Amino acid sequence: MYELVVGINIGIFILLALSLNVITGYAGQPSMGHAAFFGIGAYTAAVMTAKLGLSFWLSLPVAGIAAGVVGVLLGLVSLRVRDDFLAVTTIGVNFVAVAIFHYTPYLGSSYGLEVNKPVLFGTELGNPEFFALIVVLIILVCLLCVKIQNSWLGLALSGIRNNEEAAASLGIDVSRFKIIAFTIGTAIAGSTGAVYAHYMGFIYSSDFAFITSISILSMIVIGGMGTIRGAITGAIILGLMPEIFRFISDYRMLLYGGLLVFMMRFQPEGLLGENSFVWRKLSPCLNKAAAMMGLSSQRRISGDGKH
Repeated sequence: MYELVVGINIGIFILLALSLNVITGYAGQPSMGHAAFFGIGAYTAAVMTAKLGLSFWLSLPVAGIAAGVVGVLLGLVSLRVRDDFLAVTTIGVNFVAVAIFHYTPYLGSSYGLEVNKPVLFGTELGNPEFFALIVVLIILVCLLCVKIQNSWLGLALSGIRNNEEAAASLGIDVSRFKIIAFTIGTAIAGSTGAVYAHYMGFIYSSDFAFITSISILSMIVIGGMGTIRGAITGAIILGLMPEIFRFISDYRMLLYGGLLVFMMRFQPEGLLGENSFVWRKLSPCLNKAAAMMGLSSQRRISGDGKH
């Protein structure tokens, strides 16, 4: 049961890391307030089920839409400010969102908000069902990210990340693609918040504080920005660290900060980024293994054909 709980928490982190990766990894837009959209989704879903009596399965997409709408507004802001100024703006969005959660009586104020457990076919979802739901969502989000990478959208976002002016000179509508990236990333975070709220059964404004945004950003920086494998690896590493280093839990953020500084100084591509030291060593081995598996499969098919 303990392992299942840890797995669910890591799964939620993976979804959040993948969502931020669309904004920061693919589009190159600095976002240090991603927990705000996580919280918007969580509170939207909680209000729909606890206050309005609606189904969790309806609140799941609506939470994503609500966070995505706010993401559009942030995307519009990104057209006016860049780099450090955009990062500071996203931090401000995070603090404003937490203040709204904390001081609005309808949202439970500082007491938090109780959330009903979702029901499927008359049965309340337990930890195994939540784990299965999160795995399905991770697969769907990964498929979406692969689709983005292999589409014109991914090519345009890559151009914007590398050089906005050059991308615009080639006819790429920088404004539109920035807004699309913010919308997709924040919508995924919002739906993840809906799952988190109903899994926990109770949410506080502090669950979505700035420290959570830094944790999400740390995951993609350590794993490798702009790659699916990097976001997943970073989420797993930082998801397991609190369990492994529970005896120094009071110094968790110091450890995160140290890791960030170390990675930015010695391995800015992350552990599994495209040009990272680790990936350069692993990639030939993986390609060789894939080639051997393909050769073995061809021999087996050829042998079956002879019979």
